[in-house]
Formats: sequence, structure tokens, C-alpha cells
Amino acid sequence: MADTKHDAFSLTAADRLLAAHDGDVALLYIYIRRYGAYNAEEAAKALCRTLRDVQAAEEKLRRMGLWPGDEPRPAPAAQAAPSEELNSTSYTAADLVKRAKEDPQYASVLSEAQHVFGRTLTTPEMQLLLAIHDQIGLPAEVVMMLVNFCVELSPSRLPTTRQLEKEARVWADHEVFTLEQAEEYIRRYKQRREALGRIRTALGIHDRPLSPSEKKCANAWLDMGFGEEAIVLAYDRTVTQTGAYKLRYMDKILQSWHAKNLHAPQEIESGDLRRTGPGAAASGKAADTQKLIDIFNKI
Repeated sequence: MADTKHDAFSLTAADRLLAAHDGDVALLYIYIRRYGAYNAEEAAKALCRTLRDVQAAEEKLRRMGLWPGDEPRPAPAAQAAPSEELNSTSYTAADLVKRAKEDPQYASVLSEAQHVFGRTLTTPEMQLLLAIHDQIGLPAEVVMMLVNFCVELSPSRLPTTRQLEKEARVWADHEVFTLEQAEEYIRRYKQRREALGRIRTALGIHDRPLSPSEKKCANAWLDMGFGEEAIVLAYDRTVTQTGAYKLRYMDKILQSWHAKNLHAPQEIESGDLRRTGPGAAASGKAADTQKLIDIFNKI
């Protein structure tokens, strides 16, 4: 094993250890980080734990990908690190039964998932929930919120194991490891979804969801700091100048406003007046735009 005595204790590792709610695992991690070399019997004596406790903690650290010396290093900024597959199928039926009996946290996750799904869980679902808890490191209460959240995303059908795993990875990437962080993540997600719904209505789209390109642009506009009213204004300019709704044209308008640090409707109108002068045409356009905004606010 490489000498890890002077390695930095990463915040990501700390968050995952805290989220695991397992003192033996955290103690063993700190012990190896401190001393580098590892001998299970010596570690057990130093930590006042049984050999079996230390070996179980070692196994869990390895499953979580936090075994010192084996932890993946950050990928270069220009190259994203590939996602590792969860080894959920490594859990046998006997493993699942044993964990459900001995681990009250895992048992509570199974109980909540069965309640939300309204049926008995399949073996792959039970394996995945345990892998999310053990390998990704989400604590039981966060896993339960994750399950409920995924069900809310598709109320007409239950989420697949693939969808659950994908969302669990998103939560881990966003460092959602506590109830408070999960609640904040869900709040922001719902807030963004509602904003996208209003943008969809403002674009005159009623019979379909936003396309991937439209959703990508809308998210980018919101990230730039544009509110729905400014987006309505860009839509009005697009239709007025081209005679139709054209996404790329509309995106260019918003990009140009962003480059000029104009985001609120009042800032945009003032910028136009400074450019064109306070003529009647400019005033008329501002009045027409305000009517559109007023209509939008009543939707």
C-alpha cells in the first residue's frame, strides 16, 4: 500500500463516512490514513474493536470505494472520470435476508420502498437499494427520500432500477448526503421544473413537453440569471423580427443580452432605448412587450 500518512482527508470522503453512520468504518479509515500500513489484528487492538469488527469495517470501506490507497484520484479538468458500475449483483439472497435482519437502517429502507411501490420488492431492487446504501454511501433516510422522489418523477409508473441508480449517482455528485441537503435539492428541482413549465407555456407549447434542445436552452437561460419575463421578451422579439418562433434566434438574443449584463426586462428596455434613442417606435415596442409580460403573469 502506498504511504498515505500525509494524504489530504478529502471532503468527499468525509461526507460519505458521515453519511454511512458507521463509527467502526470511520475509525478504521482514520487509523489507516494516520499510520499508512495496515494489520487487522493491530488495528483491532488500537481501536478497541474485535477482529471481526475491523474486518467488517474493511469490507465496507472497500465496497464504498474508500479504501485508502485505492481511492480514485480526481480526473484532469479536460477529461471526466468514467462512472463505476455498482456491484449490486454481488449480494446473494442470503446476504439480503441477513442484512434485513441485522441492519435496522436497511430494513427501514426496504419497508419504505415496499410501501411506496405498493408491492413486494424484486431481488434486483433489494440488491440495488443495498448497493446505494453501501457503495454510493447514501444513508438510509436519504435513500428513502430518493425512492419517494423517483416515484414522484414518474407518477404513472414505478421507477426502474436503472432510473434509481442514475438518480442516486446524481445525488452523490451533488453531495446530497443528509436530510437537509436532500430537502434543499428537491426544493430546487421542483422550483426549476415549475420555471421550465412556465417557459413552455410562454413559448406557446401546449401539446408536448420541451424538446431536449429547448430544455437545454431554457436551463441555460435560467442559469444566466434570466427570469421568465425576460424570456417572454426574447420570444416577442424573435416572433416580431422573424415571423415565427425560432429557438436558435431566440437563444442568440438572450446570449447577447447576457453579454451586455442585461437580465431584467427594465434593464433590457433601457439598453434598447440607449441604443435606438427614445423614439415612438421604441416606446411602442416597450408597451407591447409589457402587455405580453402582464398576460404571462396571469397564466
